[in-house]
Amino acid sequence: MLERISPELMLIATTVIALFMGTLLVVVRSKAAKYPVTAKKIILPPLFMSTGALMFVFPFFRVEPLQVLEAFAVGMLFSTVLIWTSSFEVRGDKIYMKQSKAFVFILIGLLVLRLIIKSIIGTSVDVGELSGMFWILAFGMILPWRIAMLWKYKKLENETKSAVPD
Repeated sequence: MLERISPELMLIATTVIALFMGTLLVVVRSKAAKYPVTAKKIILPPLFMSTGALMFVFPFFRVEPLQVLEAFAVGMLFSTVLIWTSSFEVRGDKIYMKQSKAFVFILIGLLVLRLIIKSIIGTSVDVGELSGMFWILAFGMILPWRIAMLWKYKKLENETKSAVPD
């Protein structure tokens, strides 16, 4: 069925979906700063996202090993910006994400950059393969970011516990 849809229409549809998901991500991340952070809340998103790897069971989504490395490396590069802008603060006895004014703009910038890359390589790569590559890129971005967040969170949690007298 997907073979009958024109590549241009597929590119437009996936771009609209990416814009919707990016907007949803900005809204969710902005609201998340109002609630305390836990290690569970940091760990779960990459675990949930990892189920998306099941797409590679279908040949339509498979990518070459070099493309896997390239996409994951670009994701890791993008994650450095997210790591740089993610920090925590203690309010009362709870740990919260510190709201960064730049964070929303960085997420939007990363989304726009992904859309530009997609429009450039989308004409020369099959849509399924491109979908697989962008899933790998996104996973390569979220995994190091969340590992760094967990490390920062645990460090602040230990500092907070050691600062409280028994």
